[in-house]
Amino acid sequence: MIVYDLRCAGGHIFEAWFGSRRDYETQKDRDLVACPFCESTDIERTPSALAISSGAARSDADMAAAAAMKDAPQAEGATPPSPEAVKTMLAALARAQSEAVAKSEYVGSRFAEEARAMHYGEQEHRSIYGETGAGEAKELREEGVAAFPLLFPVRPRSDA
Repeated sequence: MIVYDLRCAGGHIFEAWFGSRRDYETQKDRDLVACPFCESTDIERTPSALAISSGAARSDADMAAAAAMKDAPQAEGATPPSPEAVKTMLAALARAQSEAVAKSEYVGSRFAEEARAMHYGEQEHRSIYGETGAGEAKELREEGVAAFPLLFPVRPRSDA
């Protein structure tokens, strides 16, 4: 995994994780990288110290726990959760997502089309997942279509 600091055209700075530089470029070219604050897809990398998981020094869960701890808002006088507690919470979220994905149909690039068809009663409701660009995801939200991003990357299935 590689972690990049990114900035949108609106000046928001945020961090994002990718499998490789090529993954980042591919996702950016497809408008899949969007600012979490304003949803802009006009994104650029900012100078930063790169964090790359080799698997030997730190696990992905350790890196995710550290990132979550770094940016988590803290109430005054509150004690932040231990890295182990964050790691446990992330593992539970990953398990829950994995179980939900296992019970869902992969629709690939037809995600927005399928989600809209169910929303407007043109198809029977079922659990689906797939890909869509940030602009299309914004349009789905504006239409009231119940569609949410997955928290963790998922390897696409070949049944779409």
